[in-house]
Amino acid sequence: MFYKKRAMEKLNGKKILVVGATGGIGSSLVKLLHQSGASLFISGRNNEKLLALSQQIGLSSSCMAAVDITSSTEVEQLAVQVNAEMGTLDILINASGIGIIKPLEQLSLEDFMQSLQTNLVGSFLLVKAFLPAMKEVKKGLIINIPGVLGKVPMAGAAAYSASKYGIVGMMQSIREELKRTEIRITNIFLGGVDSPFWETIDLKVQKEKMIREEEAARAIWFLCQQPASGVVSEMVLQPFNHQAI
Repeated sequence: MFYKKRAMEKLNGKKILVVGATGGIGSSLVKLLHQSGASLFISGRNNEKLLALSQQIGLSSSCMAAVDITSSTEVEQLAVQVNAEMGTLDILINASGIGIIKPLEQLSLEDFMQSLQTNLVGSFLLVKAFLPAMKEVKKGLIINIPGVLGKVPMAGAAAYSASKYGIVGMMQSIREELKRTEIRITNIFLGGVDSPFWETIDLKVQKEKMIREEEAARAIWFLCQQPASGVVSEMVLQPFNHQAI
């Protein structure tokens, strides 16, 4: 109870943008952040889902926007809207992304490029749009979710791992540019979360052994409360084992 109270105090009034807010992890995270008193702006691809989520938590429609993060124009417009609504962000959370898991002989160029555009280029455009304002005040927090396949690849994940490894390398390089600031960059490597990610993937898994979406969201919520004296550069959260024998 004491920790929960302190956590709410830390997040109360924090200006936070959650991209990918309508996904399983994203929507759970939005609810946690809202309960902690954060000032939220939510974004996703589906306007109807965004509207339903905003109504559920009592968020103004001016604090949501349907955005294709592979479009530089739409991401730039999002930055303008967020800045007009709440000013410089304290925390940017990118919970968006797609997963295409196929063996190489079934993986098309379209699959590969779609993975890169959504997971890697989308992340680049978001950082490109929101980091300058953070640099002006020399503080902020950026959280990406490369997934555990951005650290340890598996068979069939050539496109997905390429996009996620790309995020890791990109953010490590950007981190080097921010050494004279208090801007934090955190990667959380999630593996085996019971989410819609698996619905289009032909892989035998044991969903009952996976991490619940709410638990994954709570880990991200925890990362939003980093101490002023340090930074959590990365966190790895995965089940013991979820692949079927």
